[in-house]
Amino acid sequence: MNLSPVGNMKDWLQLMRVDKPVGYCLLLWPTLWGLLAASSGHPSWLNIVVFVGGVILMRSAGCIINDYADRDFDPHVERTKQRPIAAGRIAPKAALLGFFMMLILAFGLVLQCSTLVIELSVVAVILAAFYPFMKRYTSFPQAWLGMAFGWGAVMAWAAETGNIMDSPLPWLLFVANICWALSYDTAYALGDRADDLKIGVKSTAIWLGNKAVLVIIALALWMIALLGLVASSFAESVQLAWLAATCYQIYLCAVLWQRGEAWGFDFFLKSHRVGLIYCLGFIAL
Repeated sequence: MNLSPVGNMKDWLQLMRVDKPVGYCLLLWPTLWGLLAASSGHPSWLNIVVFVGGVILMRSAGCIINDYADRDFDPHVERTKQRPIAAGRIAPKAALLGFFMMLILAFGLVLQCSTLVIELSVVAVILAAFYPFMKRYTSFPQAWLGMAFGWGAVMAWAAETGNIMDSPLPWLLFVANICWALSYDTAYALGDRADDLKIGVKSTAIWLGNKAVLVIIALALWMIALLGLVASSFAESVQLAWLAATCYQIYLCAVLWQRGEAWGFDFFLKSHRVGLIYCLGFIAL
């Protein structure tokens, strides 16, 4: 198999979006919600290593498979035409090999967990691998992204408790993350609508049209309401963190409402702070 060109370290770091850590945060916070909530703020060190390492590997793998899937589209989009695969600095076959190497490393981490977590990891791989192709077939790829990122909370809960069916909390976190991803990723997609229409891919931003900002705000507030239901089962520190996260979410929504679609990318960049603030409440338990 001819892998050339294979690129250099800088190309691979760019391919994995290491220079854009917001994506890592948006996967990390929901995973930590599940880990911290399941353990009342005191997860095992093994699970911390496994899941933080898994976040890094799976987000990197997701970026690689996304650019592999979009290798015929990215050269025609101004924002993406200089990405390593699109620009020809990394061959598609080399990128695909890198994707599988990331999955193998992630699976090595998961093997330190229970059989249930290993079984759930299969779902995680399916969600991650198929997400980049969803924009070809559905106007709601952002919902699939929410499931892929939210599944980390379910897996983390399973790692700490050994069960995902004895409590509604991991599923509330899962659904909250679907709403969250639909909100922030639709805001992100607002700036890509013209290019997406030109190359024929779909998104909620296109489907919603001039109602996009209103729906983004509604989903953000629905997400925070679901997190409130989870917070109500925990001590004051979590409830205070939820209140702080709510205030910040409302602030982001108010600015988006005032400034409109042009502020969509800023809304996306700042949204991860809501998840961080919520996380701090569990750390303080």
